[in-house]
Amino acid sequence: MGEPAGIGGDIALLAWTRRSEGVPPFVILDDPNRLRSLARRLGLAVEVREVASAAEAADVFPLALPVLAQPLARAVEPGHPDPANAASVQASIERAVALVQAGEAAALVTNPIHKQVMYDGGFAFPGHTEFLASLAAAEGRREVMMLACPGLRVVPVTIHVALAEAVASLSQALIVEVGLVTARALAEDFAIAHPRLAVAALNPHAGEGGAMGREDMDMVAPAVAELRRAGIDAAGPLPADTLFHARARQTYDAVLCMYHDQALIPLKTIDFDRGVNITLGLPFVRTSPDHGTAFDLAGTGRASPDSLIAAMVEAERIAVNRCRPRI
Repeated sequence: MGEPAGIGGDIALLAWTRRSEGVPPFVILDDPNRLRSLARRLGLAVEVREVASAAEAADVFPLALPVLAQPLARAVEPGHPDPANAASVQASIERAVALVQAGEAAALVTNPIHKQVMYDGGFAFPGHTEFLASLAAAEGRREVMMLACPGLRVVPVTIHVALAEAVASLSQALIVEVGLVTARALAEDFAIAHPRLAVAALNPHAGEGGAMGREDMDMVAPAVAELRRAGIDAAGPLPADTLFHARARQTYDAVLCMYHDQALIPLKTIDFDRGVNITLGLPFVRTSPDHGTAFDLAGTGRASPDSLIAAMVEAERIAVNRCRPRI
């Protein structure tokens, strides 16, 4: 369900109204009474139908929005989050992971949570990805965040840390590890036979031979060489200011970026409404819309479901690719 006071319910209802446009059948883990009230508020003619199992969803989906009931502790006012509901949000994630692990669902698509509200409610993880990794019991795996839109895939090597900390935490080993996970996912999840990785430089103009910092010479370039020795078609370090224009995007399948905004600014500029967050390295498929809870839009009918729909379509595509025969 994501944060119930955010736009997750709005966009889920709106996505169901566009089911004739290629939206894969889905079941939502949420409070059915909340969704009914929200549909009335938004003026949407959506029948919300509670189901006993995910298996019922495919038959119900053409006629009604199937819901696996996850009751909330308190009534929800859109735009006004309540930490008392954090436990229900967490429970919905746990149930969803159990469904995909049991093979009762093909993929997990998470609506946005609000981290501070979750922390106030007792949530003990930095965010969605870390919690999912713990539920997957994925020791020995590296979970990697990919952001994708039509025409661009980016992978930040460092994510939600201050820029100074991002630079300090970068290493040749980390870049290589993230690159290996990304290349494997491009082959297995995106059916790209020979993945091409572009590796962005950390410094302007890739450091200008050390005049603007030696990190690209001493850390990024050796990481690229190591990836190439592992059989990966990797190029870099490439100056980030010329890496994202239309012609450049034809030369690679994904970009490894050194820090959060280096990855997200170009992607959100190119296609803000259809960006998808994909977690690579998990033993199940997980995607998410690439936006937040948007409390100012909750309950207004102005939130766009495009990113959620793109996340569902991408999740279905990855699930199908993972099932295809390996040669």
